[in-house]
Amino acid sequence: MPRTKKKNGKGGQHGHVQPFSDEDVSIETLSHCSSFSDAASVADEGGEVSEDTAQEDFQYKLKGFIDSTVDKSAKTRQGALDGLKTAMANRILYEFISERRMTITDSIERCLKKGKGEEQRAAASLACLLCIQLGSGIESEEVLKTLKPIFKNILADGSANIQARQAVATSLGLCTLVAEDDIVDVFSTMECFESLFTRSYAKGDGTFPSLNPQMSQLHTNALLSWALLLTICSGSQLKEVLRKHMPKLPGLLESEDVNMRIAAGETIALLFELARDMDADFEIDNYTDLCDKLSALATDCNKHRAKNDKRKQRSVFRDVLKAVEEGDFQTETIRFGNERMTIDGWVRKRTYDAFREFVGSGMNYHLQANEFIRDVFELGPPMLVDSATMKAMKISRFERHLHNSAAFKARTKARSKFRDKRVDVGEF
Repeated sequence: MPRTKKKNGKGGQHGHVQPFSDEDVSIETLSHCSSFSDAASVADEGGEVSEDTAQEDFQYKLKGFIDSTVDKSAKTRQGALDGLKTAMANRILYEFISERRMTITDSIERCLKKGKGEEQRAAASLACLLCIQLGSGIESEEVLKTLKPIFKNILADGSANIQARQAVATSLGLCTLVAEDDIVDVFSTMECFESLFTRSYAKGDGTFPSLNPQMSQLHTNALLSWALLLTICSGSQLKEVLRKHMPKLPGLLESEDVNMRIAAGETIALLFELARDMDADFEIDNYTDLCDKLSALATDCNKHRAKNDKRKQRSVFRDVLKAVEEGDFQTETIRFGNERMTIDGWVRKRTYDAFREFVGSGMNYHLQANEFIRDVFELGPPMLVDSATMKAMKISRFERHLHNSAAFKARTKARSKFRDKRVDVGEF
């Protein structure tokens, strides 16, 4: 694609930049190229392109996207945000992004504050991908520190665009998991999510609120982010959650929204897994009633529900019922490169699903090359890294860890499913 610029009083800007296509950043492209080469640029030239030239072209395109996030045209801003999202989802860009972190964060902040629905959605997702690229450390903490107040304002604002609120409910959860350095602040963010999804709880008279599909989806997203953060809660926090929510969560299984029913079921399974990690004899009141509800959903034949919804629901609730009754989990093996990872519990499943929602088809590549994601899933250092990844990781990670070792270790410890059994000893 020819490079075009438009002139203005502030100097040259990249104009008419096209968003990345899936083909530009596919896993196949990544596996066959030894650097940040842009497949489209190679094809356009019709010949051999050196590694350095390909990298320059790719970075030129990225810089154009960053410039275009402040364009007057909402459509141009949207395209730029989408372009950056696609690039970050499919490649390791640490060095490039680290040098421009504050600029990108400022653009996200501006788009969240002044943009409309779709633009805000894209900006919220980009914030999450930015944190995933930066990993646990001071840089991602500063991104979250800047954006968290804006996220929380959008979540709490009933007049804000509902799609923006839905996106923020999802993004804030994963950004917090990646970047929050204080478990007390994690719990505070969880309370923001609670203020949303608890509005779907049964009322005092036993009836359920009437919600439109968009609002129900917001509550579902909030519940899933809340469940994600449960995986890094301390034992005392988890006990408080069980006391407060376990009596009411099963009511969400009666929701008219299939996505809410499934989210509630998976959250209940997750809570049982976490509780039994601390106390193998964990029990709840109305256990039999809960199992009856789960069994009914696992064999649902309601004629008024869509076939696809029933099929999806039955599959999930068969697994949820096994988790609650037997403490069992249907393991799944994820293969990437020459490696494999086993999803062997609800904690790991919720975490994997959360990351995959943002990186999509790039998940296998991130599992291979992203040091932070490999740390989350306890995969160890990258085994095989191409030269592009090596260049992206060139900056001294030892130096970053020196500055942030305490927070890094605390967060890693908090993320671990295997909590210290000496902490918070006591009965439920």
